[in-house]
Formats: sequence, C-alpha cells, structure tokens
Amino acid sequence: MGVLFLLSTVAGVLSVAFLEPMLNAPDYLTNFSANENQVIIGALLELICAGAFLGIAVMIFPILKKHNERIALGYVVARICEAVPFVVGVISLLSLLTLSQEFVKVGAPYDPYFLPLGTLLLAVHDWTNLIGSMIVFSLTALILNYSLYRSKLFPQSISVWGLIGVPLMLAAGVLDMFGLDPFSTIGIFLAFPLALNEMVLAIWLIVKGFNSSALAEIIS
Repeated sequence: MGVLFLLSTVAGVLSVAFLEPMLNAPDYLTNFSANENQVIIGALLELICAGAFLGIAVMIFPILKKHNERIALGYVVARICEAVPFVVGVISLLSLLTLSQEFVKVGAPYDPYFLPLGTLLLAVHDWTNLIGSMIVFSLTALILNYSLYRSKLFPQSISVWGLIGVPLMLAAGVLDMFGLDPFSTIGIFLAFPLALNEMVLAIWLIVKGFNSSALAEIIS
C-alpha cells in the first residue's frame, strides 16, 4: 500500500511535468503532434495513477472490512470514482493527440472544425483531472483517515492531520472550479497539508506498517 501511495503521487507529478507545457501552449494543436511520445508517456502516467488508486482500495479492503464493512465498501467505491475521471481524461488526451495529427496533416490552422473540438477535449481533460485529483480525492481521504482513526491502525495524530487536510483540499478544488490557479500560493497552501499527509502515511506503511495490536484485534 505504501508503495502504491508513492507510485500514484510520483506518477501524478511526472504526468504534470510531461503534459503541462503542451496543454498550456497557445499552439497546442501543433505541439501535441510534434511531441507524440511525450503525450503518450503522460497518458500512461495518468493511467498508472488510476491503477494505483484501485490497487490501494483492493489491498486495504479485507482489513477495513473486518472493522466496518460498509465503510470499507464505501472506500472501494470512492477510489473507483477517483480513478474513472483519470481514465476519461486519458481518453480525451489521446483523442486530442489524434486531432492534432489530423490538424497538422490538413494544414488548416483556421479551420473552424479543429479549434472548437480541441478546446472541448482540453476542457474535458482539465475538468476530469480536477474532479478526480481534488474533489473525489478529498472524499477518499476522508473515508480512509476516519477508518484509520477509528481502527487505530495508525497513530491517531496522523489520521487527525488527514481529517483536517480534507476540507482544505476540498476548498482548493472548489476554488479551482471558480478559476483559482491550483499552482497559486493559496492553492498550494490549501492542498499541501493533505498531500504531505499522504506521503507520511505511505512512508509509515513502508517502514512500520499497521499497528500490530490493533490489527490483531480487528482480525480476531
């Protein structure tokens, strides 16, 4: 689980590094075609994120189920809801790549067909990533940290930290919907506590794992 948490974060950061320069370029229709491999790598990284989300849910489900089956099932459903927007975003991204290739092939920079469709695909990618990585992520973090707090599988201070970070991350996502730049000072300030909490959670899982006494009590 700890490795999957780290994998999802690293893949997410790398996908942004690969894709943002092209997504924000004014001539993105030309850039996508010229950087096909970079686009495909970015798309694969986003799929890795989605796969890691599902892997985390599958691995922890048997443990959370022993504590509270409804919450465990809710966490799995929430993680699926988090992964689906990433998959939709990847489909829009690869569709935009195909559109870009056709755009370059036709050589019609002012064709009214390409630009509106390109704008639509960009919007789909942006909105699905926002919903998945901030809005639904806040819900999954809420369920997980609440479960960990109740089950005492982790130090409760880490779970409380995560629960405090949830409304901040949710606020960042909502403000982003209204036009806030996620990389602005306010956006980073709101998202940082929960993002850091997840990394601490991942490292704790790798180094120490679950609280053995609490785990034994749940399983027994």
